[in-house]
Amino acid sequence: MPGSFAAFLWRMSAGDQVWLALLSVVVALLGTVPIEIQRRMVNAAIKDKHFEIIFSLALIYGGLVLGQGVLKLLLNLYRSWTGAHAIRVLRTSIDAMVPVADSDGEVATSQGTKISMIVSEADAIGGFIGDCVSEPVLEGSILVMVLGYMAFLQPTMALATVIILATQVVFVPVMQRAINRRVQKRITMLRAAGAGVLTEGEQKESRNTTERYGEVYRLDMGIFSLKFTLNFLMNISTHFGNVVILALGGWFVMQGQTQAGTVVAFLSGLSNIIDPWGEIVNWFQNLWVTSAKYHLLRDAALQLSDPSAPDRAPVVPATAVEQSATAVNAANVVEHETLP
Repeated sequence: MPGSFAAFLWRMSAGDQVWLALLSVVVALLGTVPIEIQRRMVNAAIKDKHFEIIFSLALIYGGLVLGQGVLKLLLNLYRSWTGAHAIRVLRTSIDAMVPVADSDGEVATSQGTKISMIVSEADAIGGFIGDCVSEPVLEGSILVMVLGYMAFLQPTMALATVIILATQVVFVPVMQRAINRRVQKRITMLRAAGAGVLTEGEQKESRNTTERYGEVYRLDMGIFSLKFTLNFLMNISTHFGNVVILALGGWFVMQGQTQAGTVVAFLSGLSNIIDPWGEIVNWFQNLWVTSAKYHLLRDAALQLSDPSAPDRAPVVPATAVEQSATAVNAANVVEHETLP
């Protein structure tokens, strides 16, 4: 296993990432052009009143949507294949690196952590490989193309849209950092609980495992509360953006400074950039947290393969206090994660 997540990404899928990035740019382009088609259709219906023009534009619109859908299907399949291949390699590497320990206690700790890494932790790391490059390229291309198009149509309304999106920068990092701290604690708790299950039989160990389950439950509820509150705030800002566009657009139409089709294009454009904006925010969060998870997983595998190695913390801390401290120190990153 390479020493960094970037090195692991390069070794696993350098060539695939290039093709994924190129395909993402084409998908983004085909997703942006229909906004202009919508604008022309509305203006043709109001001004020209020629159904032949509207029908021709509708056929073009349908062809673009169909083409984008097919390419996006191929993109998603390619991403999934790349991620699944990385997961398989990770699991094979962990299985090969972590041997069976000598004593019963070491066996339980080693195998409990190994099971957690193979069953759940490898999925999060390997799964991100498929999206690591293509996701920001796709979503970033959509943002640049749509915002550039909107600025060309009506700079004032485009500026208002950017300001509305920028307000999310205030609350997103703070809340996501709090989510991440809980996610990291959850990982170490589940590792410890996995080892505890394998050593059950002693009353003390059974009680400790039950306490860890309770702590995982409290962490889950905290994550859910923060996550849905963040979604609420982002939805509110999005709807406020629609109100601003309708108000400004209506004023400009009344003053003869723009056309009704432009207002429709802005509403469509705003809906098209909200999802990419959120995906880019999530991507940055996932990048940092996946990098941290990779280092945690690699260090755990190295520790279990060579317990006598110096300068390495224990893989499974003995107490909940040690687990929490290890998680917070190891992961000053952000994440937006849906829990099972």
